[in-house]
Amino acid sequence: MPPLEAGILGEGSVKVTPENSTRHLGDVMVFTTPNLVRLLENICTRSVAPHLAEGEATVGVGIDLRHLAATPVGMTVTATSRLTGIKGRVLTFAVEAHDEREKVAEGTHWRAVVKVAEVAERLRRKAEALP
Repeated sequence: MPPLEAGILGEGSVKVTPENSTRHLGDVMVFTTPNLVRLLENICTRSVAPHLAEGEATVGVGIDLRHLAATPVGMTVTATSRLTGIKGRVLTFAVEAHDEREKVAEGTHWRAVVKVAEVAERLRRKAEALP
């Protein structure tokens, strides 16, 4: 397993469709911010996955994102990430996205490395506490 260190890159793309657009605006259908966040989280997750120990994964713990420009249905959004820092179990990523014409987003995303079994146990105990 290669070491987890700053500089790890990620990339991914998604075509904008009516299903991932702002259908609620009628004829104005553009890529939604929640789908942009999903794309960015996915590329960050995939980029570091090969560097984690068995039984570990990452979970999103924060995002500071500026959605700079709208991307209409039919265009493709391509996002990139770069791991810029590691502080304890928290990973910091610089993220940005472009469509075929311009930069559409930029920001910072934070993910925490967790032990999946420990998270599952915490969630089990939390669910048991429900009335």
